[in-house]
Amino acid sequence: MSSLTHIATPDGLAPGNGFSHVVWGEGRFVAISGQVAVDAEGQVVGEGDPAAQARQVFANLQRCLEEAGAAFTDVVKFTFFVTDLSVMPALREVRDTYLDPERLPACSAVQVAGLVRPELLIEIEAFAVIPAP
Repeated sequence: MSSLTHIATPDGLAPGNGFSHVVWGEGRFVAISGQVAVDAEGQVVGEGDPAAQARQVFANLQRCLEEAGAAFTDVVKFTFFVTDLSVMPALREVRDTYLDPERLPACSAVQVAGLVRPELLIEIEAFAVIPAP
């Protein structure tokens, strides 16, 4: 686990809703490409079901982080791309099963017109910092 500093609410800013405004650390930078609700065979998981898609996306993120020697505790930034903001409550509920709500990464959420496949609702990219070897 890397040594990260989380500043949930810097002076003069309104509190975030489910994210830290600032996160920093020292070590190696890890970038995880946007992950979608596709299984190992390339099949979409949970068509029309935001919670099922979020679970698959976070499982894919976890596999990518582990491959880099990282964990969710090392994530400094997420970017959520969603086709409809109504999926955010389900996405946050799943996210909270993977992350410590007291040490949330910085986060951006962007509503997009579509993702790479029309049945996909969510894509998440992640940036992490892990200890240098």
